[in-house]
Amino acid sequence: MSGVFANWPNRITALRFVGAAFLFFVLSLTAELELQDTLEFGGLSLPMRVVIQTCFWLFVILAATDVLDGYLARRYGQVSVFGRIADPFVDKVLVVGTLIFLAVTPWSRDRIPAWFVVIILAREFLVTGLRGYVESVGKEFAADRFGKIKMLVQCFAVAGVMFIPGFDWPEGWLAVWNPVLTLLIVATLVATVGSGVSYVLRTRDLLSGGD
Repeated sequence: MSGVFANWPNRITALRFVGAAFLFFVLSLTAELELQDTLEFGGLSLPMRVVIQTCFWLFVILAATDVLDGYLARRYGQVSVFGRIADPFVDKVLVVGTLIFLAVTPWSRDRIPAWFVVIILAREFLVTGLRGYVESVGKEFAADRFGKIKMLVQCFAVAGVMFIPGFDWPEGWLAVWNPVLTLLIVATLVATVGSGVSYVLRTRDLLSGGD
């Protein structure tokens, strides 16, 4: 295979995008279902917990392979322009797309308020615009540590929203997991806003001649 998909890092990025599209398809099938319902599709009758577990594990695999393609690209010197653009794009599609579905689906929307998703989207639009402007004037605008922490916390929060209803937990465990999920959502909000402010400050420094 030649072209941008000649190396494994770019192939993994492309597969992650396809996997995200499949995840969204499965989530769309649950758009009007409650946790106690059964999903009827293609002659199959699947309990909602099984469907949610499938979505949970698929999301975990897709999020984890983000580390794999980055590691392979650095390890074998296969960092490419395509990878620099596509990898963060797929990250955003995976996380924000999943959040949108979770915010409107009956079995999960109580855990993800719409305003929370709006803040995530606003931050992503802002940083994308800043990156495009900075690079248009010939300066580099790579992701910083704060941005990577934001991505990690977001993934844990999104996974948590599916993790709790996806498994049949005793009441004692729910008393543990629910506060943990609340903490993750708050941490996601703080990291998202904080990283957005960090990028704004970096843009100011870059355009004023700072490091």
